[in-house]
Amino acid sequence: MQNVVHLSFAVTTVAAAWRLATPIVFAAIGETISERAGVINIGVEGIMLLGAFTGFATVFATQDLWFGFAAAIGAGLLAGLLFAFFSITIKANQIVVGAALNLLGLGLTSFLFRTYFVSTGQGVQIAPALDIPILSDIPYIGPAFFRQNALVYSTVLVVVAARFLLRRTAFGLTLRAVGEHPKAVDVAGLSVSLYRYCAVLIGSALAAVGGAYLTLAHANQFVEAMTSGRGFIALAVVVFARWSPVGAFFVSLLFGLFYALQLVLQAEPNLGVPYQALQALPYVVTIIALVVVRNRTDAPSMLGVPYRKA
Repeated sequence: MQNVVHLSFAVTTVAAAWRLATPIVFAAIGETISERAGVINIGVEGIMLLGAFTGFATVFATQDLWFGFAAAIGAGLLAGLLFAFFSITIKANQIVVGAALNLLGLGLTSFLFRTYFVSTGQGVQIAPALDIPILSDIPYIGPAFFRQNALVYSTVLVVVAARFLLRRTAFGLTLRAVGEHPKAVDVAGLSVSLYRYCAVLIGSALAAVGGAYLTLAHANQFVEAMTSGRGFIALAVVVFARWSPVGAFFVSLLFGLFYALQLVLQAEPNLGVPYQALQALPYVVTIIALVVVRNRTDAPSMLGVPYRKA
């Protein structure tokens, strides 16, 4: 009987890790595509916040869940366009522009939320769990893994699509060349700026979906700064996964597991550990991961370097 309880606990924890990792998966896959093209966007956190708020506000006004996700993607594309203009066209420092985007996302969403929603106290509908026939009836595993919402399942599709894009399409191969040897792409008559714009916009759209997940599939409310550093964790995931979409998926699941564990451990009355220490667990793991991979040289050779024609 005790073994059954332990099995049920383990499966439930892993399923919760998948749910909690979902926004990080979207943001990390998007950032992987952007960095493969040589653009590092540390404004992921701000874009996620913009997606979370825009999705929430849209569903609050229209009661249409999927229109809320579409609006969040639109907000992400606008934020990505702003970032791309300054970092690619004007060739400003990408780190500085990304930091400014984080501040913009935090300040703008907090201002709009306090202005229009802080006194309402109302939530919105969220994406329902979907039962996969037959599989959802498997004891223990079925309810945990096959009764998730559509956004959780779609992480697998996003990973497969990103890997196919980067490795099996002419567009993806050129995108990777832009991050490694942009001069060669330019000599071939292709626009380096256009490919980098496309990569940034794809990455920003996915980050916005990750943010919208928090308000439209995980919680039913927007809270100021509710991303809680997930955008920065996504940046660490990309490095730890060595700029691989598949690796980013599994590393995100690892971070999701630590999120799930800290929630489970907080419910243990006799643990004797301050809850603040448990809440810091995912971020401590992030620091450790960055220390472990500090000497890796797998990054695109022109990452963070603006391209200037000779």
